[in-house]
Amino acid sequence: MRLFNRHDGLIGIDITSMTVKLLELKASGGGYQVESYAVRPLPDGAVEERRIQDVEAVAEVLGRAVSRARPTTRKAAVAVPASSAITKTLAFPASLSEEDIEERIVTESDRHIPFPFNEVAFDFQCLGPSAFNEDEQRVLLVACRRQEIAQLTDTLERAGLEPVVVDVESFAVERAFGVVRRQLKDRSASDPEACVGLVDVGANINAFHVMRGDNIIYTRDTVFGGRRLTDAIGSRYDMSREEAGYAKKYGGLPDDYQAEVLDPFLDTIVQQVGRSLQLYYSAGRHHEVREIVLAGGTSLIPGLAERIAEDSGMRVTIANPFECMTVSRRIDLDALTRDAPAMLTACGLAMRAKG
Repeated sequence: MRLFNRHDGLIGIDITSMTVKLLELKASGGGYQVESYAVRPLPDGAVEERRIQDVEAVAEVLGRAVSRARPTTRKAAVAVPASSAITKTLAFPASLSEEDIEERIVTESDRHIPFPFNEVAFDFQCLGPSAFNEDEQRVLLVACRRQEIAQLTDTLERAGLEPVVVDVESFAVERAFGVVRRQLKDRSASDPEACVGLVDVGANINAFHVMRGDNIIYTRDTVFGGRRLTDAIGSRYDMSREEAGYAKKYGGLPDDYQAEVLDPFLDTIVQQVGRSLQLYYSAGRHHEVREIVLAGGTSLIPGLAERIAEDSGMRVTIANPFECMTVSRRIDLDALTRDAPAMLTACGLAMRAKG
């Protein structure tokens, strides 16, 4: 899967149900520089539930994104959904080399991987000695069906890119969140061991993660996102989805929009975040969530951050993984800032560029 390799100058490609996001980062002075980026909408039905249904359509849109961004490299990283990957931390004797570990994983695959082995791609990373047994080492194993990877890499190749890394979406989010955490205003929340709630409101899914350090320790997904607001606008004001999406983003809606359409939508998200927090604590989790970070394309809707802050009693911050990065002069900084909350996965993938 080429999961744990790093490469000079890398494009992160995030393919969601509504858009293709492209981001190129290069290591620069101990950090990163944004070299190029683009966001392009996908036609309805091209991607459903994070899985590509129409490779040609997605490749065409991605090709247009590449043409617009004009990246300096064609090497790209892409991710499979976390739901498609098997991740396990295994224990092996400390004396084993990486070659020995690979051989053991292959011979013992039926114990670790619930798919026929000839249908699987896998990679692993040695995590170091076990904290409980000095004679053992911890090994992170990641496995996925080859078909999932082939579909993604085929899409990238059709768009003129060279896929060099296949990652897992949750790993990419964790990597990008490490940058976001350092920007949090509450010192207790910026502590690497503190728990922060990450609310990623996408087009169709509202994902609630609890991050401890830079690791996801709890996740709850709700089928509700920004597309519901677009559809509500279209239904209320007899607009096409394209017209409603434009109006949602740029305004110009009738006076009753706030009370009749926007407020009920915001109320639902606030209730979902509150419910997710309740379920987190009721599951016996004892680490207190100290701050909430909003991500996703819907996070910038006016009033959402303020309502979540009021309901939760916590500070709410809008994610911007690029705040402490340098940006190429050929990029529209205002546009990048507007798109930043929705770029966590693409950013985490592009951060695989060598430092």
